[in-house]
Amino acid sequence: MKPIQRSSRGPRKSARWSDATTIAFTLFFFLLAALQFLMFQSPTTEVAYSDFQKLVAARQVENLEVTPTQIRGTLRMPGAASLLPASDATAAKNHGEPWRFTTTRVADDKLVESLSAAGIRYTGDVDSAWPGMLLSWALPLLALFFVWNLLWRRSGGLQQYTQMGKTNAHILVQDETGITFDDIAGIDEAKAELRQLVAFLRDAERYRRLGGKIPKGVLIVGAPGTGKTLLAKAVAGEASVPFFSVSGAAFVEMFVGVGAARVRDLFEQAQAEAPCIIFIDELDALGKVRGAGLTSSNDEREQTLNQLLIEMDGFKSNSGVIILAATNRPETLDPALLRPGRFDRHIAIDRPDLIGRRQILAVHTRHVKIAPEVDLNELASRTPGFVGADLANVVNEAALHAAEADKPAVDMSDFDEAIDRAMTGMERKSRVMNAQEKITIAYHEAGHALVAYSRKHCDPVKKVSIIPRGVAALGYTQQVPTEDRYVLRYGELLDRLDALLGGRVAEELIFGDVSTGAENDLERATAMARHMVTRYGMSKRIGLATVGGSPEQMASQGLDRWRGSFCSDDTARLVDEVIRTMLDDAHTRVSATLATQRSTLERIARLLLEREVLDQQMLQEAIRGVSTERAPETAAG
Repeated sequence: MKPIQRSSRGPRKSARWSDATTIAFTLFFFLLAALQFLMFQSPTTEVAYSDFQKLVAARQVENLEVTPTQIRGTLRMPGAASLLPASDATAAKNHGEPWRFTTTRVADDKLVESLSAAGIRYTGDVDSAWPGMLLSWALPLLALFFVWNLLWRRSGGLQQYTQMGKTNAHILVQDETGITFDDIAGIDEAKAELRQLVAFLRDAERYRRLGGKIPKGVLIVGAPGTGKTLLAKAVAGEASVPFFSVSGAAFVEMFVGVGAARVRDLFEQAQAEAPCIIFIDELDALGKVRGAGLTSSNDEREQTLNQLLIEMDGFKSNSGVIILAATNRPETLDPALLRPGRFDRHIAIDRPDLIGRRQILAVHTRHVKIAPEVDLNELASRTPGFVGADLANVVNEAALHAAEADKPAVDMSDFDEAIDRAMTGMERKSRVMNAQEKITIAYHEAGHALVAYSRKHCDPVKKVSIIPRGVAALGYTQQVPTEDRYVLRYGELLDRLDALLGGRVAEELIFGDVSTGAENDLERATAMARHMVTRYGMSKRIGLATVGGSPEQMASQGLDRWRGSFCSDDTARLVDEVIRTMLDDAHTRVSATLATQRSTLERIARLLLEREVLDQQMLQEAIRGVSTERAPETAAG
């Protein structure tokens, strides 16, 4: 199959030719205006008819042109100057001779006789405004029309309005996507689900002879960066069929009816190219719940959604047109889109686990020259929560860091820097802190590290740093889980709550005062405690009832109806009281831990001030009181 490319826009003209033509027409217009000025602004003198009679009697005029309303001619200078008023004579003398004049004709029966008696040659003419109007109005308008027509055609002309209802989708085939399932890792279940679609597109008769119906639509749901769009392109690449790719936002315009027309056009093109795939990215931009917002229920977006629903019902399951859609906000979609018969199959792409991250790193490092000591398993364990896009960025940043250092291959130190940069931002060497601020940050991070180390259910501390990074991070404590966890117990959440408050309590213990550095820690601790109370049923005073609406309830009922509709004011006050009590209890536990290990806290802080960065081994040696005398490492790790 040859590559197919389509676009809703017409053929594009040569930009160079259009620019040259525009310049030529502009110059022509200005030359025409200058010519008009020269022709109609020639120097003339307006004289009174009585003065004209004197000039005729003195034979000081010649080449007269007599019209029913005006007389034009030439004065004989300087003799005529003596017969003119002072102002007219001065103007005539300044322009030399001969000098053109004009006068308004009055009723004079003896005009012809006086001209004949003076021997003055004259001609007659009939007044006509058409030549003047042609030169002064028609030609400039004609020039403007040519310039306007050129610009109109260059911008698309009438086609930009006749094509407004055409979709902006482009048809791609395997040769253009260049993506197959081999290029995707970490989502084996999703690939297995979509292989059935590929088999149907390749051999539809195999399913039709048994009466099977392929799903009309497949909705791919996942967090940003998990590979939804890449997976849809891989389906088209594996099946070698036309691939219509369009964004949900591309349908909605300010003109009423345009979005619905584009939906119709998209499905008409797809039917003509069947078997094929229609991929709608960011479906939530088009398919949000109707009537949930503050706008009218008859707005353009809802009309477009209605047309999409009609089109999905209008073609047969075995027509060979399969709709793939991707979104990271499924809770905002209209229920009519999700029912069987439209998007029959839902494929959820979760964040990759440890094995998935290892596979994704292997894919992205295939074309990167890495050192033999690079351990992808170690890198996968240090990147919990990273999605495919994050891991691709880590590999690229590591390669750039190695190239900047002129290394022959990318080693672990480059990946360490890339991971730190992805988690906390770029290192801010230009940010200079005074000695007291640096000491405060050192004790703050030492408190986090010591509490996390002393709690049984906290993830191991991989690195502690007091080097500023990103926008607001003045230091950080990096914890790396030993395994992927999907369910956390009450005791584990309490340990994590203690670790978040370790920095704040360390400042109170050492300085008897607190700083603003614990802002993010307090936000995360409060959010964790609120979830424990309102969602997880981990408070005896609140009980098992959940308090507060979920995002799905917000989307289905609308924000205005959701606010304050899931609990009473008394319950809300009780929730706040329980959260405050939970945080106070955590503060008490952490204070007791750091007070009994104050010497260890001070030892870690002093080592941080000396080296700025502590790895896992150095931190453990400091906690155990073992000598850490060895060559200092660089801040970049």
